[in-house]
Amino acid sequence: MRLKLDLMRIAVVGGGIGGLCLAHGLRGAGVDVAVYERELSRTDRLQGYRVHINPDGAAALRECLPEESWQRFVRTAGSSDNGFGFLTEQLEPLLVLDQDEETHYSASRITLRQVLLDGLDVRFGKRFERYEQNDAITLHFADGTTAECDVLVGADGIRSRVRAQYLPHAGTEDVGITAVAGKLFLDDHDWIPGSLLVRANSIVPTSACGMFLVTHDGLGHTDADGVLFDNVRPYLMWAYAAKDLDLTNGLQSEVLRRIAGWSPELRRVVELSHPETVSQWHIRSAKPVERWRPTNVTLLGDAIHAMTPMRGVGANIALKDAQLLARCITEGGDAIARYEAEMYEYGFAAVRDSLRAARQFAQGGAVARTLFRTVLRTASAVPALRRAMF
Repeated sequence: MRLKLDLMRIAVVGGGIGGLCLAHGLRGAGVDVAVYERELSRTDRLQGYRVHINPDGAAALRECLPEESWQRFVRTAGSSDNGFGFLTEQLEPLLVLDQDEETHYSASRITLRQVLLDGLDVRFGKRFERYEQNDAITLHFADGTTAECDVLVGADGIRSRVRAQYLPHAGTEDVGITAVAGKLFLDDHDWIPGSLLVRANSIVPTSACGMFLVTHDGLGHTDADGVLFDNVRPYLMWAYAAKDLDLTNGLQSEVLRRIAGWSPELRRVVELSHPETVSQWHIRSAKPVERWRPTNVTLLGDAIHAMTPMRGVGANIALKDAQLLARCITEGGDAIARYEAEMYEYGFAAVRDSLRAARQFAQGGAVARTLFRTVLRTASAVPALRRAMF
């Protein structure tokens, strides 16, 4: 389908990071774009952890956002340039990677969304139900209202209703891994080893499980009315993942039972985390799907290529989608076909890579995991191998 920019109306279903970034990119190019969001107001979704924005994600934000919004993002996002460590469950270093030369950011999901909402035409309280395709696309919402567009973009997340109608054979599947995550606020952290505070770390035990920890500085943001969009207290975020977790007796209790032989400091991190900050989720990943024929409906982010959190790139891939789609639409012609051809390749490659990482993180026998620890130690001692691996 060839697009004529001056006649086009774009509808984005879903006001998450990817959909809002796309809307900014299109608006900056003079495209008529509206975002339909199921939440009732811009402050309804005040929850979530911080998100790692890598150089690709930052480049997408820089290209799509107005300069003022980009500067607000930079001011409210903390730095995430302190390297990465692989440690044993006794906190013995296996491999420590130096910081990247390019800038990485640690952004509050809450604050980033507020920055992205500014300056956009967002219709709140619009829970999308279905669409009809005739000369134009008619969107139907749960409140009984409708809207029309020429191009529909489903940016409505892992349970996308747009995808369910457009590509019903696609979707996600449970990968058999459960994660429990929490926050330890750093009001008094003299007992926490410095290695856990200065960089992100992955714990690599010989048993079939894993733990990830990273400190966030708690930078927050308030609007003109003084509304706080994030908790400004710094915290250490931890996430434990494994198969067959029994959470009937409590999330922290099960994690503490599983890490009973680990370092006292790691056990204390879990034990002292406030229960209200602890949550669980069953990790899912997009099903493999064959290429589909392009139309005037398309998808971005988790709506099409949801991935496990083990590589920490899901949000960045969604931002890359937004940047690419905005470019393609602005250029006109067979924009959706060009976008989907490229997005399909890198998006599902990231899905496969993330799934491999999840299985390596939370599964595998003792022999394989011991071998992996040996490889990490070897890479630490051999710079050429470390560069080849990372």
